[in-house]
Amino acid sequence: MTQVSDYILPRYRSFDAPLLAVVGGSTGAGKSTLVNALVGRVVTRAGAIRPTTRQPILLHHPSESAWFDGDRILPALPRVTGTAAESAPPAGGAEGTGTESLLLVADDVVPRGIALLDAPDIDSVSDGNRRLARQLLAAADLWLFVTTANRYADAVPWALLKDAAARDITVAVVLDRIPPGVEDEVADDLRAMLAAQGLGAAKLFTVPETPLGPDGLLPADAVAGPSDWLRELAGDAAVRSEIARRTLAGVVAQLAGRVEELAAAEDQQHEAAARLRADVDAAFNEARSGISRAAGDGTLLRGEVLARWQDFVGTGEFFRSLESGIGRLRDRIGAFLSGRPQPVKTVEEAIESGLHAVVVDEAATAAERVEERWRQDAAGRGQLDGAGLGAVSDDFSADAAEAIRAWQGDLLELIRSEGQGRRLTARMASFGVNGVAVALMVVVFASTAGLTGLEIGIAGGSAVVGQKLLEAIFGEDAVRRLTRKAKSLLEERCDALLEAEAGRFLRLLPTGRTPEDTEELRRLAHGLLATRAEGEQ
Repeated sequence: MTQVSDYILPRYRSFDAPLLAVVGGSTGAGKSTLVNALVGRVVTRAGAIRPTTRQPILLHHPSESAWFDGDRILPALPRVTGTAAESAPPAGGAEGTGTESLLLVADDVVPRGIALLDAPDIDSVSDGNRRLARQLLAAADLWLFVTTANRYADAVPWALLKDAAARDITVAVVLDRIPPGVEDEVADDLRAMLAAQGLGAAKLFTVPETPLGPDGLLPADAVAGPSDWLRELAGDAAVRSEIARRTLAGVVAQLAGRVEELAAAEDQQHEAAARLRADVDAAFNEARSGISRAAGDGTLLRGEVLARWQDFVGTGEFFRSLESGIGRLRDRIGAFLSGRPQPVKTVEEAIESGLHAVVVDEAATAAERVEERWRQDAAGRGQLDGAGLGAVSDDFSADAAEAIRAWQGDLLELIRSEGQGRRLTARMASFGVNGVAVALMVVVFASTAGLTGLEIGIAGGSAVVGQKLLEAIFGEDAVRRLTRKAKSLLEERCDALLEAEAGRFLRLLPTGRTPEDTEELRRLAHGLLATRAEGEQ
């Protein structure tokens, strides 16, 4: 997008500014030699060491310095002023020397109305030189593209020439170093290639293989073609204005097209991200449902939890006490807990272990499901590369155990808060806060939908015991409220765990750009086209 500040805005604001003709081409094509010949003196140094042109040099008439001294064009490049070749760094200097600045050389031999910019090699071994060459060519009103008889078919120059055709920029090609006897053959072949790429209107100038004179310059007649053409352009304000407007219109249209392409690509990215996010949401919502089912269908009252609960309540004797009324039930529970407090802890641990196994299993299944779905999606495969997210995170098991213990702590606080009245406190003293909390856990997991056979009678009876115990202390309405709150607290703890695991996937998805930002891109593209229309008027 540097082209906006480097060229579009400056040219849109000042159509009367001199044309900028950028001299570009491949390494060793003879760009600097051509520039020196065009101005009739050595102003930029050529050399055998590659890359040859290391610092861009802008030649202009002294009366037009104001157009280039400031930041009207190429504002990011600092200016250095010079008057002759000694101002330029030698071509064989350290790689990258000078490419962070623009050397301005004012010379009376440069015609008013046009400036020449000797750019670095487009195929330089230096990444910085290549980037800068493309930036300078993108800031040009017209190109003077230099190639040689033995390299005019190279791929790199043609990639840039195709871009010039897409921008509708004025291009002149200088075919340099043509061996004697093959000038027409090579020139005809190059003309055919230019026409095939939409550049049939491009000027083509030929420069035969010619030794440099004692002053280091090509003879003037060797470069008469491009020299005369540039002077004609400089002397015709109407033609210059037409070139500037056509180039600006082409650049703006190309940029608008690229912005539209970017918006379309963002649309695809948003769609892919939404699709992948939906995979994550679906998998972890299934995990939430799985945990919720296990916490409500009696599954957690099987096995170890059921055995420890039986130990805790005394099973048969405790159930028979139901027939003697709640008062006697409370007395028996109080006596039981007073004599054997340890079983309360074993029930808590069994519940923690069972719930922990369910949570870890559901989270692991969700992670596997997301990885499988993403690997079936091209966008997902790219995000998963090397991520290794098909299992729960290393800390998940410990985090789940901590969350479950925290939930059990939540229930203790809930029981204490509910039992703050003197009468309730006295009742709870018979059972112990932990014992009441364990009963609440059992009620939360009390549904018998997932049990069969003998388990139904035992677990169902266990639930009745827990329910009656809580009702004896708090009353029916309070028990319903406590049960709902306990379930809600469990869901919150589990949701936080699952959200953290889902986040491992969601963090891989692109962020920052929104569909609203994409629409803003489209508005920008439309604005560019409107600017183009204004410029053509």
